[in-house]
Amino acid sequence: MSEVTPQLVVDSTMPLNPVVSPDGRWVAYAVTTVGRKERPAGALWVVAADGSSPPRKLTAGTAKDSLPRWAPDSASIFFLSDRVERGTRQLHRISLDGGEAEALTTWKGGISGHLPLADAHLVAVVAADEPTEEDERRKAERDDAMVWGERVPYGRLRLLDLGTRELRVVDGLGDRHVAELAQRPDGGPLAVLSWAAPDLDPVDFTSELHVVDLERGKVRDLGRTELEASSPTWWKTGGTWHLAYLAVTPPGPVGGGAVFDVTVHETDDTGDHRNLTAGMTVCPSDLAQVTDGPPLALFADGLDTAIHRLDPGARRFQRISSVEGFAGSLTASRSGEVVAALASTAYEPKNVHAGPPAGRLVRLSDTRPELRAVRWGVQERLSYKASDGLDLDGLLILPAGKSRQDGPFPLVTLVHGGPYARYADEFNLAWFPSGQWLATAGYAVFLPNPRGGMGHGHAFAAAVAGRVGLEEWTDIVSGIDLLIADGVADPDRLGIGGGSHGGFMAAWAVGQTDRFKAALMGSGISDWGMLVATGELGTLEAGLGGSAGWEGPGPHPHDRLSPISFASKIRTPVLILHGEDDTNVPLGQATFFHRALRHFGAEHEFVVYPREGHSFQERNHQIDVLRRTRAWFGRWLGDPASDRAPAAEENPAPPKPRATPGGALS
Repeated sequence: MSEVTPQLVVDSTMPLNPVVSPDGRWVAYAVTTVGRKERPAGALWVVAADGSSPPRKLTAGTAKDSLPRWAPDSASIFFLSDRVERGTRQLHRISLDGGEAEALTTWKGGISGHLPLADAHLVAVVAADEPTEEDERRKAERDDAMVWGERVPYGRLRLLDLGTRELRVVDGLGDRHVAELAQRPDGGPLAVLSWAAPDLDPVDFTSELHVVDLERGKVRDLGRTELEASSPTWWKTGGTWHLAYLAVTPPGPVGGGAVFDVTVHETDDTGDHRNLTAGMTVCPSDLAQVTDGPPLALFADGLDTAIHRLDPGARRFQRISSVEGFAGSLTASRSGEVVAALASTAYEPKNVHAGPPAGRLVRLSDTRPELRAVRWGVQERLSYKASDGLDLDGLLILPAGKSRQDGPFPLVTLVHGGPYARYADEFNLAWFPSGQWLATAGYAVFLPNPRGGMGHGHAFAAAVAGRVGLEEWTDIVSGIDLLIADGVADPDRLGIGGGSHGGFMAAWAVGQTDRFKAALMGSGISDWGMLVATGELGTLEAGLGGSAGWEGPGPHPHDRLSPISFASKIRTPVLILHGEDDTNVPLGQATFFHRALRHFGAEHEFVVYPREGHSFQERNHQIDVLRRTRAWFGRWLGDPASDRAPAAEENPAPPKPRATPGGALS
């Protein structure tokens, strides 16, 4: 059996962006590396949708080839690549038969989105304006003062004429940033989702839906969408066209995903944006447009995933099949008779699967065959009650080679991010400390799905609004207590960790109890008010923390929900990991927590990763995270391989924080 090393985890590939050809015969997808080295790279692959022939590599993978989109005749594929200029993506086209890819644009600043149109001579692209002479002068003179609202690089809708290679802007959208496109299946107008600016405004997160008639040059506004709108999808019933989209249920921003729908009248009336998933106890995650019928959708359903089809008469989604574990990135053929998605089960990583939507999806890609040579920890489904009687689920991964009868084990609880995310019954191995990474080192791992996450409907997701760290915390405790009572977890060797919202929960946990012997706070929140002030989601974070801080002199609701408020009580050793360039949860959150722990003399280690954002990309940093976190839990929970708890003398007093190479602090 193979050993699970950090290199095995990060020196691997993963499939992305599967898309079924319009005729349903083929699936194209991108494959990229997990850990980024010198230059990000990705290749395009194509495979027969029925699995009758093996996958075939279309591009070499020496550049970052991504976002494949089929031509209407299913004979070629359009995609974005930075092969001409590193870091600048241009539109390319390659034949289904392979050969040399053809560069179609040389737009300064690059192309951010594209959609081949029914008119085979045209492609809709999204690109910011090219730099003007004044822009170039300012750049040369280092006149780079940033004035809010000025010189915004709006992604504008443009049409590329494949014959002349001319790009012309589509008027009528003004200074709106084009986020997503979808053409009506009959070759008619475009649906356009737009934002006020390329980066979501941290105070006003409104987006708008438009219909763009390319023939008449007319733009109709269908009004504001609900929050975080995506995936515009056309469908027709009784001769009337509709547009559906995914968004967050009102009042938002807490409450989970929903499918909204608006009737596209012949007049300029905007109509109501109706929630088609109200009252459902599952959560939509993907929409797929079908030419000759209603849309298909993926729904997170507890630990599994289901495929639904919209019933046009009832205006409700109906389940037509189930997918074990995780499925995402749903795509459909023109007829809707073939779908493809990325899917993963407990011991199989994400791969491209395809088949009929009401039948079994067959695996088409095999990007990580080397993982089959590893003995993984047994992954179990858990179902239990919260302290208030709410039904909960989660996963338990036992140490590799062990059964429940071999317990109790040192237990590490890993809390997912979001909080609107979930643990599906999928393969849990990733560069951030994951279930199998720790299970193969001898730990039992608890992966809880507390309230606030997806997979159980709106009310379950909305339960944390203004209440983060309260009931969701006791949900996690209930699961841990269950595992202790069952003899799986050693109550004297408990650890907790997570990233983003999971990092918040780890920081919150150690301020509420001393029962954990070690904690990991990855890219986590320590102060909700400061996150409103500096995080890219701005005021949306007040929906979780309960206030922004500008409501008056305080105290504010978010103060009692912020881990920083409980720093004086922390006795658990904490490992803090954070990216220096994180804009989602800025570095100041970790720095604040680190300074508080220093002030109170709490055991901790603080590590900052240069050039990294909210999710780390560089290979060496990913390897460091894997090694460092195993070592941290090993130091405080003992060596699981020898089933030996740490002795007092094995835990010397920590050194004072010092600068380490690369700018990290430890």
